[in-house]
Amino acid sequence: MARQSDDRPTLTGIDHFVLTVEDVERTCEFYADLGAEVRTFGDGRKAVRFGAQKINLHPVDNDVAHVAAAPTPGAGDFCLLTETPIPTVIEQLRDRGIDIVAGPVERTGAVGTLTSVYVRDPDDNLVEFARYGDESPAG
Repeated sequence: MARQSDDRPTLTGIDHFVLTVEDVERTCEFYADLGAEVRTFGDGRKAVRFGAQKINLHPVDNDVAHVAAAPTPGAGDFCLLTETPIPTVIEQLRDRGIDIVAGPVERTGAVGTLTSVYVRDPDDNLVEFARYGDESPAG
């Protein structure tokens, strides 16, 4: 295994990431209904914030200077952490008419075992809702 030099950056976490979406307002409504705070910044750009992280939303026809090489709606696959017990999350998702595509299942998170459920957002991104500390995938 190659050893990295001591002069490398010290990375501490994820601040934000970007999703390319068909309809920014529809995406804002989806995530706001799940507890996100919708933020407007810059030249009227939108983001949704959970805790200390955010997701910037770029419209598919965006004119932002620096973007991924092939920005595509529905290419995202990410995990959002929750303090809410997963059985309650499932109930809340169903109450909102959001289909669960998988779960509850046990997964390996960054710092331990997660119990997770998966849904699709309006652009078909795969969104995992996960909680550390549940005793079993059934909650």
